[in-house]
Amino acid sequence: MQAVVFLGEDKIDLRELPDPVPGPDEVVIRVKASGMCGSDLNHLHGPARSESEQVIEGHEPCGVVELVGDAVRPSEAKVGDRVMVHHYDGCRTCRYCRTGWTQYCPNARTVYGGLDGDGAHADFMKVPAHALIRLPDSLSFKTGAAISCGTGTAFGAIKRVGLSADETVAVFGQGPVGLSATMLAKAFGARVIAIDVEPSRLEMAKKFGADHVVNAQEQDPVAAVRELTRDGEGADKSIECSANATVRRQAVQALRRWGTACMVGVFGTIELDSEELIQLQKTVVGSLTFSKNQQEECALFVAERGLDVESLFTDEFRLDEAERAYELFDRRQIGKGVFIFD
Repeated sequence: MQAVVFLGEDKIDLRELPDPVPGPDEVVIRVKASGMCGSDLNHLHGPARSESEQVIEGHEPCGVVELVGDAVRPSEAKVGDRVMVHHYDGCRTCRYCRTGWTQYCPNARTVYGGLDGDGAHADFMKVPAHALIRLPDSLSFKTGAAISCGTGTAFGAIKRVGLSADETVAVFGQGPVGLSATMLAKAFGARVIAIDVEPSRLEMAKKFGADHVVNAQEQDPVAAVRELTRDGEGADKSIECSANATVRRQAVQALRRWGTACMVGVFGTIELDSEELIQLQKTVVGSLTFSKNQQEECALFVAERGLDVESLFTDEFRLDEAERAYELFDRRQIGKGVFIFD
């Protein structure tokens, strides 16, 4: 099979590797769509990786079950099943693993696609059967790939803040995760204010249902959110998807008293005025991806409401175009890319 491996120091290798063979409790999926994620760039630009550290990239997998191990029950997986992958494994017995939050396993965590487990930028991907989530028949493989990371992450953040239909939410950053948050929040029935600095992203936010868009290069986003909310108090909830310290602060400042901000963008620092948290009694929470249960819930939510998640992807590539794809992605000359397979 063909596979894309990141070597670090901006080097990408397209390799011919043996097709994987499942162990007793594992399955092999034939990959149909594998999304590109902004966090991939951390692996691409990171330090050189030794041969033992090199893994197949790609943590937004979706495909069809090709092979099943001898111990895999039919209720877990059968050849031909359309599936997504929760791209983590763990000890499978700790409280995190048993509740579907495998990414927090303290004993034996594996992250597929970029860290220590082979991912989905390949013709085939081997994973434990417990990591599979059925893809509803009405959803495309590209939609399943989006839900397997960015869109699922946005869904997890919305659940984290407990968004309800009578609330206004400000979504800071309209990249793939932020656009997903805008689309999903609108489907939840909320009033959505989308904030970004790029007009093209704000146009997409309008198409995805944003009630108002704010260009943060042209106006103060905090003041703009206040002007758009009742009595100038601010939004009930905010979701921050940029990982920018200034934007994180704005996401809290734009809230009303007792409002809740969710920090989704990873890395960087969070610096807040104590008045925002104490005198104004605001809440700041973090949200890292999603549980297996939430990934399934997100897929069903998208299917039942007929949401056009697939339109998040602006560009399609083949595996042998990986070097060019990531060069364009790194330069922000494309939006969200996806590798597709025959």
